[in-house]
Amino acid sequence: MPTIPSAVESATGERAPHDPGRARWLALGAIAFAQLMVILDATVVNIALPSMQADLGFSDAARQWVVTTYVVAFGGLLMLGGRLADMWDRRRLFLIGLVGFALASGVGGAAPNLAVLLVARAGQGMFATLLTPIAMSLVAVMFPGGRERSIAFGVFSAVGMAGSAVGLVLGGALTEYLSWRWCMYVNIVLALPAVLGALLLVRPVDERADGRVDVAGAALGTAGVVAVVYGFSTAESAGWGSPACWLCFVVGGLALAAFAAVERRAANPILPPRIIADRTRAGVYVAVLLSQIANYGQFLFLAYYFQQIKGWAPVTAGAAFLPMTLFLTLGTAVVGPWLVNRLPAQRIIVPGLLLAALAFILFAQMRPDSSYWALVIPAHALMGIGLGIMFNSGSNSATLGLATSDTGIGSAVYSTFQQLGGATGTALMNTIATSATAAWILSHPAGTGQTGGSAVGTVHGYSVAFWASSAILLVAAALAALLIRAPRPGDGRPAAK
Repeated sequence: MPTIPSAVESATGERAPHDPGRARWLALGAIAFAQLMVILDATVVNIALPSMQADLGFSDAARQWVVTTYVVAFGGLLMLGGRLADMWDRRRLFLIGLVGFALASGVGGAAPNLAVLLVARAGQGMFATLLTPIAMSLVAVMFPGGRERSIAFGVFSAVGMAGSAVGLVLGGALTEYLSWRWCMYVNIVLALPAVLGALLLVRPVDERADGRVDVAGAALGTAGVVAVVYGFSTAESAGWGSPACWLCFVVGGLALAAFAAVERRAANPILPPRIIADRTRAGVYVAVLLSQIANYGQFLFLAYYFQQIKGWAPVTAGAAFLPMTLFLTLGTAVVGPWLVNRLPAQRIIVPGLLLAALAFILFAQMRPDSSYWALVIPAHALMGIGLGIMFNSGSNSATLGLATSDTGIGSAVYSTFQQLGGATGTALMNTIATSATAAWILSHPAGTGQTGGSAVGTVHGYSVAFWASSAILLVAAALAALLIRAPRPGDGRPAAK
């Protein structure tokens, strides 16, 4: 397969002393470490939250902002970070993102109070907006087509998909055996090999987008996404009837409408219309958005189910997610690459979504005394393989055919839809579950003990949310079947102009 010298030469501008093909895979390893760091940080604090709260003394109402602050900063700035990656030196921005993320993590680990912790979480989110689109665009540039591209995106997708589950496992172990502060400090350890790999193996990509940053588009796009993500986060804590929630949605909608109008006229738009005009790429974005809405709630519900209903310790609850990590890795890094070079994207993404829908139907059968081995493991197998092949093919198709100078923004839009899906899904599924639980308790007033009636009511709420997730995935499969018309990545497509 052809190599991309500008992406695999050493930092001094000379050829790496080893085979350039091997250098690409070593560079992919460094990129994967960065991606793991970003994705892991979205969930690693979930299990550690009770310990954080006890140590720093903040209220239950403030607890959600430890997670939300990161998500809002990350999701809101992704498009700007992606376009900067296309216009400036990718390697330099990648290094800035790595070092900045590690420093922000160090501040968070040493935080003496909630305010410092939230500032650190916002910093992590901001620097993550440089890392994620650059990482994905570098993979697209280094592996432009063929079997190697599908394998590379399989590795990249496996890290991204498994990172959330690994975060829960790692968060439980670090919290129980060391301290919640190591849930932050661990990012410094992960950043070291990524920085070393970027310095030795990644060079600036020669082809870049022309012109200056579209300031108006950047401001409107960032404001719109931040407002929408913040609105969903507010809905989760204050309820869907909250005026603040709907004010955010209105402001966000108006900002995004203005953003779309500005981008059609801008000389150098943050989001060139050609990126989303492609029917297949738009279909992939929709599939990713809906799948994340459906999927994100299960991490939260299962973490609570294992600890509050089953009574498991944090490290045991975290370890319970390991099989899902293994199945996700199998789907993205093994089954996905094998399928991508044999089938068009539609015939991979649609069955993948259907398998995930079946997994949530199985989850919906959950009861307080359900067997982990008979219910959770089979559901995680279906979900891991289904979402694994879907995300492998989706990440391929999201950047396939883009000019090098557009890979950053194409990757950023893909990641933005992932983040919007996560923020939407967490709020929506939590609302569905709590509403169903409240309705169940009202209709069963005798059940008041956590080990009795309310445990049944809580799990009933999870079950209703799982049914909703399954329905969303079925809608996603139908839309993907209608929209996606890409050939196999191995066949190639001309670069978008």
